[in-house]
Amino acid sequence: MAAFISLFICGLCVLLLLTALYISKGLKQSALNLPPGPFPLPVIGNLHLLDIRRQDKSLMKISEKYGPVFTVHLGFQQTVVLTGYEAVKEALLNTADVFADRPAIPIFYHIQHGNGVFFSSQELWKTTRRFTMATMRDLGMGKRLSEERILEELHFLVDLIRSFKGGPFRLRFLNTAPTNITFAILFGRRFDYKDPTFVTLLRLIDEV
Repeated sequence: MAAFISLFICGLCVLLLLTALYISKGLKQSALNLPPGPFPLPVIGNLHLLDIRRQDKSLMKISEKYGPVFTVHLGFQQTVVLTGYEAVKEALLNTADVFADRPAIPIFYHIQHGNGVFFSSQELWKTTRRFTMATMRDLGMGKRLSEERILEELHFLVDLIRSFKGGPFRLRFLNTAPTNITFAILFGRRFDYKDPTFVTLLRLIDEV
């Protein structure tokens, strides 16, 4: 009986501690002036509203009520969600610096250790972005050269699709064209789709 009472008291203390953490975190978040979103439950936040298999559909459903920019709580982690082309364009092009201080996504941090234009944040992200943009411009991105590369590759992609004679084919074949455009800019020439080196590079990209 004494052991049961001890367990009950311990459980009650844990519950009270979690409640206090939840309330204090809610007060801090309210001061951040975040966009509106569904009311979070203690501990789990809004996880009960998300279908783990199709989180995109769950978030789009939430956006129908709260608009293209809203806040959801993944447990104690607050997350601002952007839906739709206009909202994403406004965030990434016109107010990019606001999003420089993004929290690390654990799986990407494990792979990249916080490096790279997609996975870095704060000053490292700004520096990496400037370097990437300057390098891409030097390689012809945004100039007539890149347009010519794209139009050239489209002809090869159309021929590839026609080779299936109206039959089904894997969607991954559509990845060959944009990948080849990137390789043409980086290496100065395109690869034949059956080239062993090109096939190996595609396989390595898929594995990553």
